[in-house]
Amino acid sequence: MGKQQDQVLSGAVDAPSMGKISGPRKTAGKQPAKTQRPRAGTAKSGGRDGAKPEKAASTGTKKAEEKNDPRKTVAGRGRGRQSLGTAPIAAAQQAKAARQAAAAEAAARPAQKKGRGKQKEKPAIRAYFLGGLNEIGKNFTLYECQNDMVIVDCGLAFPDEEMLGIDMVIPDFAFVEKNREKIRGIVITHGHEDHIGAVPYLLKKLNVPVYATALTVGLIEGKLQEHGLTGSAKLVVTPPGSHVKLGCMDVEFIHVNHSIADAVALAIHSPAGVIVHTGDFKIDCTPAEGRMIDLARFAELGKEGVLALLADSTNAERPGYTQTEQTVNNSLDTLFQRAEGKRIIVATFASSISRVQMIINCAVKYGRKVALSGRSMVNVMGIASELGYLHVPDGVLVDLNLINRYEPGQLVLITTGSQGEPMSALSRMAFSDHRQVAINPNDFIIISARPIPGNEKTVGAVVDELLKQGCTVIYESMYEVHVSGHACQEELKLMQGLVKPKYFIPVHGEQKHLQKHAGLAIAMGMPRENIFIGAIGSVIELHEDHMRQLGDVPAGSVMVDGLGVGDVGSVVLRDRKHLAEDGLIVAVCSIDTNSGHVVSGPDIVSRGFVYVRESEQLMDEARKLVYNTLESCASRHVRDWAGLKQNVKEELSRFLYRKTQRNPMILPIIMEV
Repeated sequence: MGKQQDQVLSGAVDAPSMGKISGPRKTAGKQPAKTQRPRAGTAKSGGRDGAKPEKAASTGTKKAEEKNDPRKTVAGRGRGRQSLGTAPIAAAQQAKAARQAAAAEAAARPAQKKGRGKQKEKPAIRAYFLGGLNEIGKNFTLYECQNDMVIVDCGLAFPDEEMLGIDMVIPDFAFVEKNREKIRGIVITHGHEDHIGAVPYLLKKLNVPVYATALTVGLIEGKLQEHGLTGSAKLVVTPPGSHVKLGCMDVEFIHVNHSIADAVALAIHSPAGVIVHTGDFKIDCTPAEGRMIDLARFAELGKEGVLALLADSTNAERPGYTQTEQTVNNSLDTLFQRAEGKRIIVATFASSISRVQMIINCAVKYGRKVALSGRSMVNVMGIASELGYLHVPDGVLVDLNLINRYEPGQLVLITTGSQGEPMSALSRMAFSDHRQVAINPNDFIIISARPIPGNEKTVGAVVDELLKQGCTVIYESMYEVHVSGHACQEELKLMQGLVKPKYFIPVHGEQKHLQKHAGLAIAMGMPRENIFIGAIGSVIELHEDHMRQLGDVPAGSVMVDGLGVGDVGSVVLRDRKHLAEDGLIVAVCSIDTNSGHVVSGPDIVSRGFVYVRESEQLMDEARKLVYNTLESCASRHVRDWAGLKQNVKEELSRFLYRKTQRNPMILPIIMEV
């Protein structure tokens, strides 16, 4: 009785074999002499009655039967697992040997674990923030683990009102160029300009593969064509749910909802732990296109353990939940009914493909033709249509040059300019500067976007100008014609609760957004010391035992003006601002090479300072002052160019400020004859 009980408790009777059986398994230690050796491709399945073994029908069936049989347990944990025979004596001997081996292993485990802990201690991972903090746009983050680096997003920012003449602002790539040998690839979360706009400029300096979803790759490809980089760049389409191995890091793409299709979050599986980088996201249970965010995967990662969460903070100040995109669909339908007999003009982001699809659907429903206006709108819609993200029935799209052939009630124009950009299509329409579209009181204009922080004045100026021309203008504050693509407070809390990170770093936002997001994490129980709010150039080291801020690295902004990248700096911008505020005075004269006395002139040229014809007396006095200053220098034997020009600038500047209370830029031009 004792021997039989010993067999049952140890799992010696009919222990299941693990996995697919292709022959006998070897057991660590001495093999009992009377154990029967099963044939290849068969499994021992005899019970207490010693029945003969039967051939396994299939691996799946066998495993299912074993799992459901309450009598069967895994025999000999660790190294002692094996399909045992049915001989009672042999089974008892083998079970005893297995128990002894398991006990020896358990006794040795503490010492071994301590030794292995020292050998296999997890490394740290570093995050370099080269853009996207304390600003809207220019998102650029660099991760480093064990001498492997991965770039996440490479976006641009739009110039503010102080950056006169600047087209765009991109991150400073100095640190990346210095570490070019470590860079394993660029991973992009989605296709908005603040995440992909600087990719061509980076690839000109660093030719590494770019991984993104299909639509994002299509949008990047369009940018590379403009820069002549399509032949050299390596773009890899990486669908949601897939993994990319980049050095020691495995980057997982997780589907999320945003205001553009094919947006993903990233789970960076590194030897240091898992980093979840959400990118821009919101939780939309009824998205206009695609499926809802993969919350299940975030929850799985949270159960497995997440070292740090870097989450979008754009809407951290807004309570509640972000509204679903379907809200806009219902509002557009209502407005189309209201605009019967009028020409409808809808301004939205060129990247909002789902929004454009809604507008096209409404146009088809109410029997209208659709025309696209704005270069970026035409380009993005062309790419989206080719890739199958935009569906336009035949005969609906018409050329913008042919819109005069249709009655106003038969047309819908979809245009750029929802942010009031001076050169955008809607702005040019508002200020009567558009070649194909002339605004009139019979226009029904819908601005389907929310002003980006800092753009409120420019958007307001465009709206005012349209209203002056008698148009009906619908914008966000009046009707639900726009919903955000970013998560509000309750969604941010939900993400925090699912992921359960050890450390939290709010990203993508100004300081007020980052601070508010950090406050939400603290309210959910995150220790304050486990939260880091950085700035551009900050470096944070993440380890399972600590989070440590390291010294800053070179980072900042590089301004792009036309084809010039970085050739416009603070000095040039200061001069432009000076010229814009006070204008320019040019003093031109010729002096004798030998004596230094004035031979001809001086002539005074004014640009942006005063109207010369109405200020002749002022110009005459300035001319005499320059002449006297140069003659004084000649008599004092001041002959160096720097000294002459400095004297002219100082005397003329004092004179003009005394007369006008203005400080124009003064440019002396002195020639020797």
